[in-house]
Amino acid sequence: MILNALLLAIREIKRNMLRSFLTILGVVIGVAAVITLVTVGGGVTAKVKEDMSKLGSNLLMVRSGQHRGPGGGSSSAKALTAADVTAIKRLVGSLKAVAPVNSTSVTAIFGNTNWSTTVTGTDNDYFTVKDWPLREGRLFTENEMRSGKAVGIIGQTARKELFGEQNPIGQRIRLQKVSFQIVGVLAARGTTGMGSDQDDTVIVPIRTFQRRIAGNQDIRMLQISAVSAELIPKAQREIEILLRERRHIAPGENDDFMVRDMTEIIETMQGTTKILTTLLGAVAAVSLLVGGIGIMNIMLVSVTERTREIGTRLAIGATERDVMVQFLVEAMALSSLGGLVGVAAALAASMGLIRILEVPFVFNAGINLSAFAFSAAVGIVFGFFPARKAARLDPIEALRYE
Repeated sequence: MILNALLLAIREIKRNMLRSFLTILGVVIGVAAVITLVTVGGGVTAKVKEDMSKLGSNLLMVRSGQHRGPGGGSSSAKALTAADVTAIKRLVGSLKAVAPVNSTSVTAIFGNTNWSTTVTGTDNDYFTVKDWPLREGRLFTENEMRSGKAVGIIGQTARKELFGEQNPIGQRIRLQKVSFQIVGVLAARGTTGMGSDQDDTVIVPIRTFQRRIAGNQDIRMLQISAVSAELIPKAQREIEILLRERRHIAPGENDDFMVRDMTEIIETMQGTTKILTTLLGAVAAVSLLVGGIGIMNIMLVSVTERTREIGTRLAIGATERDVMVQFLVEAMALSSLGGLVGVAAALAASMGLIRILEVPFVFNAGINLSAFAFSAAVGIVFGFFPARKAARLDPIEALRYE
């Protein structure tokens, strides 16, 4: 019976191809919109995770000052010092590297070329924390870091803008009024999740930065890498206890520093993108309901047009159940066809958008199957009323219908 009803449904769909297409258009748009938004949202979430992971592995960030908005930090709080770095390295276990970090924007000059870039003062632990290898050259020597020698390691963007195709190793650039010799070139890293170019940088020894660029001995931030992700909470607690002791913070008083776990930040950003994706998907799903209303409307018209046919079937022995099944199958066939076309359109749209947005393609089989199943369910739900109306027609009155 179901097979026969399906064949009749296909015949009716073929009989009015244009009307059938317009009827399922709402379902096509709804399914395509939901799948596309969820797929692209999944790609954005994956991109955020990938970009944030570029900031470093198992990363903790320590700043002086209490958190007050996006920038964080209070100018009245005591700055971090080299002694803090030494104490953390010596007394806190489970750490792979501890890097002091100061940075500022400067204009770098080479010959007749100048380029606005970021200069970062740190030590060799920085490259371990960031998991950032060199492409050419070498790291700083102990003597260079201890004496504050004017040497630098340059990122790929700054290298390209200043040197073009020239080899920068051994060349000198001017940062502010100081001449720095380039001893290394970093491997390309790309942008962060916030859109900043990590390769647009020049790395110099922290003491050189403090003496010749900043003019003070303060350290703005520590970037710390734990041995493993599992040990991050333990390391964070130990750092907090140590810094409270070193900064003479009494019990009950608020910290005048922050220890931030990058894993938490990544999870927060991923959670935000997932919530936005869900909300957008829910909004797009409304068009599926609109498509269902369109199916119900056209099925009611179909019942009116085929009144005599229904009356004939009932008169020669068809039951109300047979008629109801016929119209329910037809409604479900329409909505399922719309679902299939919508899935195909969504995959094509997703491939196009991920190329434009430059995010990875994350195929979500669950949302594809769910959207198709929902489209089929829409046909059943919105086709029920027209099917029941057709099944309850009086055969005599139906045969008299003109």
